[in-house]
Amino acid sequence: MNYSLAIRLLAEPLRSLAFGSVSGSYMGVGTAFEHPIRLLYIQNLTDVAVLFSLDGINDHWILPTQGYMIIDITANKTREQGWYIAEGTRIYVRDLAGAPTLGAVYVTVFYGTETGQ
Repeated sequence: MNYSLAIRLLAEPLRSLAFGSVSGSYMGVGTAFEHPIRLLYIQNLTDVAVLFSLDGINDHWILPTQGYMIIDITANKTREQGWYIAEGTRIYVRDLAGAPTLGAVYVTVFYGTETGQ
């Protein structure tokens, strides 16, 4: 098998959800991922702690106010190696104990390609 070492890291458009849309029920942050994701960067720039989910049902992680999380899933592997967050996955958010009054949550994702597309 021929593995290319020339993989380009590209970003999908920034996803966000303003504070007024964050409530006690899960709400999707932007659209589903268009590619298998290698790097995930999530910011909670609201004034409350929030919970995030990969399925919109179960709590998967929490971020405090003004908190962020970076997950380097498989940046140092070829396209055929490693594991990824699947194409079609969507990130969901809800408040933990009261609605935010300012700010937004942001999801930035990066994927790898050998073609530059």
